[in-house]
Amino acid sequence: MLKDVLVPINRAGYPFIAIFAVVTALLFMWWDPAGLVGVVLTAWCVYFFRDPDRTTPDAENLVICPADGVVQSVVQAVPPPELELGTEPMTRVAVFMNVFNVHVNRVPMSGVITAKHYRPGKFFNASLDKASEFNERMSLKVKTEKGVEIAFVQIAGLVARRILCYVDVGRAVEAGERFGLIRFGSRVDIFLPNGVQPLVIEGQTTIAGETVIADIDRSGEPLKGEAR
Repeated sequence: MLKDVLVPINRAGYPFIAIFAVVTALLFMWWDPAGLVGVVLTAWCVYFFRDPDRTTPDAENLVICPADGVVQSVVQAVPPPELELGTEPMTRVAVFMNVFNVHVNRVPMSGVITAKHYRPGKFFNASLDKASEFNERMSLKVKTEKGVEIAFVQIAGLVARRILCYVDVGRAVEAGERFGLIRFGSRVDIFLPNGVQPLVIEGQTTIAGETVIADIDRSGEPLKGEAR
C-alpha cells in the first residue's frame, strides 16, 4: 500500500512544491486556517508531480498510450503539418488529462525521434477539438526499425502553461520511456498509421506506458463499447 502512495516525484515539480511550502508557512504566520488550506494545496502539488514506474508490454508491434487520462475522441484528422506526414486524415486518438492524473508522458513505440517541433498558441480547454489546431503544442514523430511512423503531440490546455519535452531529433527511444510532462491539465494526441485501427474507445481510462492504443499488425473494424 505504501508503494502506491510513496511514489517518486518528477524533478520538474520540486520548484513548485517548494513555492507551495513557503507560501503555506507564510499563511500559518498570518492565520492558522489559511495555513491548513496551504497544506492541502501543497499535498496536491506533490500528488500532481508524482512519477510512478510503469510496466510496458514488450512487443514491437504495439502502440503504447503516452498519457494517463481518458480517451476523449477517436476521429480522422490531419496531422500537424510540421511533422510532414501529408495532408490526408489519419486516425487520431486524443487522451485528456485532468489535474489529478499523472502528467508524465511516455513514448508510444521504440525507435528514433525523427521530428520535433514546438509551436506557441492559445490555451483553449484541452477537451475542445479546436485545441489540437490552435493551442500551444509540442509535436513529435518516432520511426521504428520497420519504418513505421507514429506521431504524438503534447497540447497545453486551459490551465497548462508549460510543455516540457526531454528528447531531441536523432535520439533512440524505447516504448514506455519518459519523454516529457505538461504542467497542470492538458492533452496528448496520437496519430496512427493508415489502416491501423485503435484498440481503445472514447471514454476509456488509459495508463501511460501500459495501455495498448493499437496493434500495427491489426486491421479491420474499430472496437466498440459501452458504459456498464
